[in-house]
Amino acid sequence: MIRVAQYARYSSDNQREASIEDQFRICREHAKRENWTVVAAYKDAGISGASMILRPGIQTLLQDSQRGQFDFVLAEALDRISRDQADVATLFKHLQFAGVPIVTLAEGEISELHVGLKGTMNALLLKDLAAKTHRGLRGRVELGKAGGGISFGYRVAKKLDARGEPMRGDREIDKAQAIVVRRIFEQFASGAGPRTIAKKLNAEGIPGPDGSLWIETAVRGHAKRGTGIVNNELYIGRLVWNRQRYIKNPRTGRRVSRLNPETEWIVTQVPELRIVSDELWEAVKKRQRDIAVQFANAIDAVRQAHANRLNGVHRPKALFSGLVFCGVCSSPYTIRGQNRYACSAHVGNGSCTNSRSIDRAKLEERTLAGLKDRMMAPEVAEEAMRAYAEETNRFNRERRANSEGWRTELVKVEKAIATMISAIEEGLYQPSMKARMEELERQKADLMDRLAGVTADVPDILPNVSAVYRKKVQRLAAALNDPREQAEAAEAIRGLIERITLRPGPNRGEVDATLHGELATIMRWVGAQPIGTNKKTDIPVAKAAGMSVSVVAGAGFEPTTFRL
Repeated sequence: MIRVAQYARYSSDNQREASIEDQFRICREHAKRENWTVVAAYKDAGISGASMILRPGIQTLLQDSQRGQFDFVLAEALDRISRDQADVATLFKHLQFAGVPIVTLAEGEISELHVGLKGTMNALLLKDLAAKTHRGLRGRVELGKAGGGISFGYRVAKKLDARGEPMRGDREIDKAQAIVVRRIFEQFASGAGPRTIAKKLNAEGIPGPDGSLWIETAVRGHAKRGTGIVNNELYIGRLVWNRQRYIKNPRTGRRVSRLNPETEWIVTQVPELRIVSDELWEAVKKRQRDIAVQFANAIDAVRQAHANRLNGVHRPKALFSGLVFCGVCSSPYTIRGQNRYACSAHVGNGSCTNSRSIDRAKLEERTLAGLKDRMMAPEVAEEAMRAYAEETNRFNRERRANSEGWRTELVKVEKAIATMISAIEEGLYQPSMKARMEELERQKADLMDRLAGVTADVPDILPNVSAVYRKKVQRLAAALNDPREQAEAAEAIRGLIERITLRPGPNRGEVDATLHGELATIMRWVGAQPIGTNKKTDIPVAKAAGMSVSVVAGAGFEPTTFRL
């Protein structure tokens, strides 16, 4: 039985979902005529043929080909798989490695010649299609019609031509959204920041573009690229198109934007779409220029300050950067002005009600104290040691029992191999013996690998390990104040913490902090840090005490959570 996998794709505007089924249908008919069995079907709907890196269907097909789930791939034509020459070549190599040919109804079985010539033709066709599409859009823009998506403040105008057919590309002002646009311009011109404007709009329940929450970048955007509410020239009746182009990143397959020279921009006057007056527009532009000057002056001041310093050491990262989260919305807590941690969602767009902030130094002090007094407390260590010893003994018993069984099985397998070899030497060879011999050899290799992994029993933990543990905890705390060991100690501290959760306390200004950490990680760090050596043997004290850094799962090693 010859197993076939079908693949189909559509993307352009003049195609539809039914195009996928059309491709599958003619492939099934062809397979039926050839007595092939279709065992799988893969598709990518509405996805460009310019790149296959981001296509889930083609990625699944590649994975299944490596598993040997079909004998070859059947498609309508090579351009249905991809129009990118490099992608076609890559796919061909991967399938060739898996021993899976590509067969198309248009070209037959694909070879290196098809990949080279047809791939080049498809790539040229794709480039030509892009040029024609660009030319068509330019014609629409020059007539004052939309050349892309609809900006906030407008909606699609439903009009019919002389024949009663819908007219495409026309838009009209959305009066409700236009009020919001003018409000944003007025508040920005009067001195309000983009973040403040976004928070106010969200607080009033005013939906942003596409119905999402407002964020500061939606307001300020990028002046040169013309993005953001305050930079959209359509609001003053000026349609600017071709300001930027998009090209594919060959590494990721994603499109990235590139700014075009201003001489290539297409500008069309559309006074009927004006929402903002020239005076208000210019007031916003003046404030943007003032902000740019202030920012440039601030940058110069920072550079001058750094130049005057005797050394160029950068300010160290905060000890707990990336580990602090809001207990209300789960967003990260980030360092804001005055070196304080605050909820990024509350500060960014006001979507979180948690307004409490905490001084960075105070949070670090509370957390380190909590680690030392709670997670690293002697009674916690003693309980962990007890659970570790019990788990180790249980693991040793299971390992000994398993190893005895493996040894017995290995003797049986070796005896079977010897018997079969003797039979072959006596001339009793049968073709079926080859498969059986290979199976026995695999079993032997597997059993030997398992037995090779059986090591000596993990030694019991001696009573004085708790004292060793306490000394090492004290050493870690002291290392944070030693410039020579500060970086290593800080990294060790970060490794002990899963996350720190902050939420408002019951009283005004209070912040409740909860520290989440894993005791197993603490034990690994403690076991890996010797505190000295035995003068007689020069062996690290931790090793002499019999402490192992191999930690097995047990009740004493569950994640630990407590309030600071």
